[in-house]
Amino acid sequence: MFRKNIYKWHRSISLLIAIPVILWAASGFMHPIMTTIRPKIATQFLTPSVIDSTKITIGLQTVLLQNRIEKFHNFRLIHIDTNWFYQVQLKPNDHPLYLSTKTGKQLINGDQLYAQYIAQLFLEGQPKPDSNLYPTASLQSISSAVEEEKPGNPADATAAHDCCDAATNCVLLNEKGSKVTGLKLINAFDEEYKFVNRLLPVYKVNFGRADGIRIYVETTSDRFAYAVDNKRAVFDKIFALFHNWTWMDAIGNAKYFVMAALLILAFVTTLMGIYIFFITKAKKPNGNQVINARRNHRWTSVAISLFTLMFTFSGAFHALDKLKPDTRYDYFTEQNIPAYDAALNLTQLQQAVKKPITNISVVQLNDEPYWQVFTKSEWKSKGAEAARPRKDLMKDKSVPPPNATYVNTKDYSVLADGEKIYACYLANLFSKHSNKDIVATEAITKFEGEYGFVNKRLPVWKISYPTNSNERYYVESSTGKLSVRVNDMDLIEGYSFAMLHKHHFMDFAGKEVRDFSTMFWAMAQIAVVAVGLILWRRVRKNKRPKEAA
Repeated sequence: MFRKNIYKWHRSISLLIAIPVILWAASGFMHPIMTTIRPKIATQFLTPSVIDSTKITIGLQTVLLQNRIEKFHNFRLIHIDTNWFYQVQLKPNDHPLYLSTKTGKQLINGDQLYAQYIAQLFLEGQPKPDSNLYPTASLQSISSAVEEEKPGNPADATAAHDCCDAATNCVLLNEKGSKVTGLKLINAFDEEYKFVNRLLPVYKVNFGRADGIRIYVETTSDRFAYAVDNKRAVFDKIFALFHNWTWMDAIGNAKYFVMAALLILAFVTTLMGIYIFFITKAKKPNGNQVINARRNHRWTSVAISLFTLMFTFSGAFHALDKLKPDTRYDYFTEQNIPAYDAALNLTQLQQAVKKPITNISVVQLNDEPYWQVFTKSEWKSKGAEAARPRKDLMKDKSVPPPNATYVNTKDYSVLADGEKIYACYLANLFSKHSNKDIVATEAITKFEGEYGFVNKRLPVWKISYPTNSNERYYVESSTGKLSVRVNDMDLIEGYSFAMLHKHHFMDFAGKEVRDFSTMFWAMAQIAVVAVGLILWRRVRKNKRPKEAA
């Protein structure tokens, strides 16, 4: 009786989950193709230019006061072609203002212009720095202009050149390369720019090319976020419909319960099939089509069943994990810097760091303001790899280590081990722990292990605590934001999905072999269902004459 019921349950459940499994397997087969056939862009990284100090003729504090800014969240230096600006955020996650380093004037629509400018660089490449345009040792030459931070009349020195107009014309009247045909600010994930891309807010920049390419960029960090063209959009749409079941989004989190339930049923019916295999013996077909179909289904299924169990278990686990809210966007520094703490002296700063400076920000560390000074990055690896340019984060997976120097804004003393200290400060701020609770700190420069490519941010610091299942906070010191928080419980799901679903156990053989493994075993799931449906059809056909009689 039990054996008869096992057959019945196995057949009924298999028919129920047949279509969902085919949809998941077919779209899963597509996923490696999607990650390989991507829009062709020149680079995913912009090499920072050494600060062109000849362009900075008015100091930060003077510019802030000139624009009646008494407090601000943060700033950094950016340039559009040869025109330099202070990029100033008044509040966290606010769209920044762009204030000329020559005149103090505000660049109208500066954030939109800068988004278009860097998107073009990502798409078509970054020009090689000209030593005449970007001098690396000229900070001394302007010390008298900005050292005392005395307000003056910068317009006198720049009457012949309006850098705001020049920057605007550089972007809007650019005749080289592809033309920008659309621009949109993205504050929330949508059908095209999905949660998997992680970064917000970003700008979507459309280009007038035959492939309809659009580049998503984060202006406050010069970061490439995502690129999609018409071909990739079709793949993404199919994958979203067949694999992520976006057509069920209207029911909210209930979608994940439905998906998990079907995957659990697929897991259970696979176990039933394995049980049936071992308690029965295969008969010789002798020309009987039903027995032949049953024999084919029997051996095909048992050969593929291990990967069916892997896919269904990890898929169900992942779907249920989606029910947990992702709170990473709630964690960021809320520092509020008074303008009187922004008396930036470039000469003293250069003397303190003793390296070519590529950018400057300001951070509050234990209520004390520090200049966060970025210098030219260097790879620690040896040989030819050390000098290689970074172009594709998915393939490279690694970046140079964090290299900021922290200089006190008052006496210009350098904070020893400042990067590590600030990372611990951020992690403590987010976790409500203290330094005595920290058990380990580590600079993360590569996507691997529990910190995978899905997190998008590099380099980051990993700060570990002994409580809450050994929680780890991955913080990005350059932005003062949390990248992700994980603990041992999260690790189980993460490794389950990475190893059992995405076949990262094949990483040792390279991406191509891993992709082949994923695609082969995804197609094998379709084969199992197809052979099972053929068997079911032949059994039904064989029963019809008897039923008619």
